[in-house]
Amino acid sequence: MINTEQKQELIKKFALSDKDTGSSEVQVAIFSERIRQINAHLELFPKDHHSRRGLICLVGKRKAFLKYLKNNNSAAYTKLVTSLKQVGYL
Repeated sequence: MINTEQKQELIKKFALSDKDTGSSEVQVAIFSERIRQINAHLELFPKDHHSRRGLICLVGKRKAFLKYLKNNNSAAYTKLVTSLKQVGYL
């Protein structure tokens, strides 16, 4: 799980305004961090099928958010994807 400091750091980095905590960009960043952590867990415990199912659900949610963002605001989508690639989340 993501601790509070990590989540606040992601919110500061990807937020659109000071009080923004739930925009698509922030949620995709949080999902990406959780996906990264679950991948690391599954490398240590490959038979943990419950975590694998959670990973698949998170990937689906992130994909839906990215699709929504791409359809509604393509400039924000490209900016988000390039920043996530720089950090190593995508």
